[in-house]
Amino acid sequence: MNASSRIAYAGVLALSLGACAGLTSDGSPDYRAVVASPDRSDADRQTDQRRKPELLLAFTGVRQGMKVLDMGAGAGYSTELLARAVGPRGTVYAQDSPAGSPRARERFDERAKTPPMRNVVRVLREYDDPVPPSVRDLDLVTFLFAYHDTAFMPVDRAKMNRALFDALKPGGVLVISDHSARPGAGLSVVKTLHRIEESTLRREVEAAGFKVIAEADFLRNAGDARDAIVFKPQVPVDEFVLKFIKPADDRPAAGYSM
Repeated sequence: MNASSRIAYAGVLALSLGACAGLTSDGSPDYRAVVASPDRSDADRQTDQRRKPELLLAFTGVRQGMKVLDMGAGAGYSTELLARAVGPRGTVYAQDSPAGSPRARERFDERAKTPPMRNVVRVLREYDDPVPPSVRDLDLVTFLFAYHDTAFMPVDRAKMNRALFDALKPGGVLVISDHSARPGAGLSVVKTLHRIEESTLRREVEAAGFKVIAEADFLRNAGDARDAIVFKPQVPVDEFVLKFIKPADDRPAAGYSM
């Protein structure tokens, strides 16, 4: 291949990768195109109906080239969407506990064989020590519908949240979504209903030094009595979505006790 051919090939490749990642004309992600990618599975499209991924991706602000940690990656539904959004110049670290669901791990391993997952690094580490020592200056951490699990597992959540804080660059963002419990429930239904009180989660995360900068209502449902288990619900589950930032001055807040 001569020099001109190599240049032409590189241009075509760049355009192709950009199209796969769903770029707009200004280089920012086209989240609708990411979600509409024709090679996504039917199972993922079914999950889309309750997760509203286009809105969630937009809320996170994930962009091309970012370094992202996806906590509690499970079978990799959100990991794959993030990987598509960051494109070939970005990296997504997909964390799960070594003691996690074997079935979910099998599904993740199958997904990992697909082209959209080429920029994903699998991280099997405990929740309270989730970040490899070499991983620093992350742009974004996502923790989607799994924080409540850490409240009934043997996890030091204060240590976990501080580890996430330390791994983010100043100004980096943590986005958490979870199933909402009734006011006053605290952590009392994290195992029985798989719900957590929003104010309890906020307090724990803020104690690590994070500041809430935004919340979203696209997964809210006022018709959910919040007194039933979240699996196979009779009505859509009321869920909160919060965005925290690591302040540029990097000063942690006072600690909390479990």
